[in-house]
Amino acid sequence: MSRKLRLLIIEDEAAIRTGLIDVFVYHGYEVDFSGHGVEGLNKALTGKFDLILLDVMLPGMNGFEVCNRIREKSRDQAIIMLTAKSNDEDIIEGLSLGADDYVAKPFSVAQLVLRVQAVLRRTRNGLSQDKTLLLGDDLSIDCQNLAGRRRDENLSFTRREIEILQYLQSHSNRPVPREELLSKVWGYANHLDIETRTVDIHIAKLRRKIEAVPAEPQFLITVRGAGYRLIGQVQ
Repeated sequence: MSRKLRLLIIEDEAAIRTGLIDVFVYHGYEVDFSGHGVEGLNKALTGKFDLILLDVMLPGMNGFEVCNRIREKSRDQAIIMLTAKSNDEDIIEGLSLGADDYVAKPFSVAQLVLRVQAVLRRTRNGLSQDKTLLLGDDLSIDCQNLAGRRRDENLSFTRREIEILQYLQSHSNRPVPREELLSKVWGYANHLDIETRTVDIHIAKLRRKIEAVPAEPQFLITVRGAGYRLIGQVQ
């Protein structure tokens, strides 16, 4: 018999937290929770969770710092941040710190469950990580170890970033539409009609890492009206 998937919910609003616990327990998850940033971080670092639902506004330590501290320990941990719907800065900062995706409040509980399921499905069934990507003459990316090197500079990547690069490389003969990345990398079904900027923000974050001049990309390029292409080789 397979084990239950474990979620950690870090949310300080008691009504929202209780509702999320009830929903995910109903769907068969094992759920732990916290309403405080420091306590939530301690649970995240000492427990073993398949996914963490992390609110931005928390007492003691905000969700950005919690996310950053988790990423310092693990670049594999699946994290979905809960953000204010109107605050683009929260969304950009959360994804820049390494969250896999965000869900804006107020949110549909049914859609949140589907998005959690999608992220977990991609986390468990991710692409092969045993390749090295070569971009130009001086940048190599070790997909298995989530690390890269450009001359004397060491780079680190999250699992999601590597999955984006690998998917683009495996379809390098054509531009890949944003909706296809949402489907194939994040696992979101097309019928969900998700409004999210996660692809665009992840692409921008990757360019800051792999491009000498992010505003003038040479490797991760945009084909206007068609999607993204990665210009590189596999070793």
